[in-house]
Amino acid sequence: MKAVKGKFFFGGVHVPDMKALSADAPIEELPEPPAVTIATCQSLGKPAIPCVAVGETVAKGQLIAKADGEISSNVFASISGKVTAITSLENECGQQGQFIVIEGDGSGNTQYLPPLSDPSKEEIIERVRQAGIVGLGGAGFPTAVKLTPRTPVDTFIINGSECEPYLTCDHRVMIEKTDEVVRGARYIAKALGVDRIMIGIELNKPDCIAAFEKYDDVQVVALRKIYPMGGEKQLIYSATGRKVPGGKLPADVGVVVNNVATCLGVCEAIELGKPDFDSILTVSGKAIERTANVQVPVGTPISYIIEKCGGEKSAPKKVVLGGPMTGVAVKSYDLYVKKTTSGILLLTEEEAAAEEPTPCLNCGMCADHCPMHLMPMDTAFYSNAGDFESAEKLGGAMYCIECGVCEYVCPAKRPLIQAIRKTKAAVRARNKGGK
Repeated sequence: MKAVKGKFFFGGVHVPDMKALSADAPIEELPEPPAVTIATCQSLGKPAIPCVAVGETVAKGQLIAKADGEISSNVFASISGKVTAITSLENECGQQGQFIVIEGDGSGNTQYLPPLSDPSKEEIIERVRQAGIVGLGGAGFPTAVKLTPRTPVDTFIINGSECEPYLTCDHRVMIEKTDEVVRGARYIAKALGVDRIMIGIELNKPDCIAAFEKYDDVQVVALRKIYPMGGEKQLIYSATGRKVPGGKLPADVGVVVNNVATCLGVCEAIELGKPDFDSILTVSGKAIERTANVQVPVGTPISYIIEKCGGEKSAPKKVVLGGPMTGVAVKSYDLYVKKTTSGILLLTEEEAAAEEPTPCLNCGMCADHCPMHLMPMDTAFYSNAGDFESAEKLGGAMYCIECGVCEYVCPAKRPLIQAIRKTKAAVRARNKGGK
């Protein structure tokens, strides 16, 4: 189906995409690491509860931690071997989390779910839940919850925008796994009871647009290249013209959105019985010897991936997990891949934003570019003063999608996202009855 042009949304910013570093690198499956360290918290919500014991032998694909409630996800062994520890370690955000360590035995034993043939709506939803599939374009929201919206929907949108600089793993999935993505989207549409499938792809990926135009049941929407086009609300408006009000969900305007890699995971879970236990991610930046798009088991050490990509070309100024706009800068390589890890970036001093912040200029650029129509400078001002009630009310912090546009355009290089996250944490603690 021939592509149509997407609508423009307010705000956003043009950023150098840096995708040429890895866009032509096909997905390569790295050799299994000797051991994996798998976080029991692999999604938004509660950590899963371990259901294996130290000393137990497990197969690849075996359930090792069971979801704790609806907003949680099952966790699976990503290699075969022996559970050597269930322990607390520091995660990429500097917080303590529970991890299950598996030492590989090289046997290749697998334990998949039984494949499904022509599954019903209910079977699709249950399989997605069993397989522990989460949204792979952002916070890792459990996909099964999205497939049971509270309000009727009529449109399913595949998010193929991949607007984050450097990241090209979704690009490669769209080129190399086109049919699997479409089949996964059809299963999702069946589960939702909708006939309308759309995919949003930025204009800097003409090969992806051409690949999906071959399908008569998928409407391709060619999106202008602007960040954060991949934000759910921005994508929905660009593709359909519908506006998601503050505090509402996409389903409230009749739409559900999933990332291309999530669609691939749904296809594999249904047709192969494969649980969600690996990750496709981009390794990039000018400080890495070899850029790549790799498929690795969840729990693979970051240090192992960097080693397999040739190591450091030069000492990086900043190391980021995810994209440079929404990812997390980390202090060491002693971390492990999660389901939602989309990138490992080794950035040189030339690439990394390392300027010291200066006082706010009251220029208003952060508000002028905010795609959510918020006032980030007000949130920062009141947050720094400890007045989180005013930060929430005047800055609109709870509606922030944390895209990072405000920090990017700020001439004073203020840590605006840090202030917003601090405000959100304080408001949530207050709402739960905390201090």
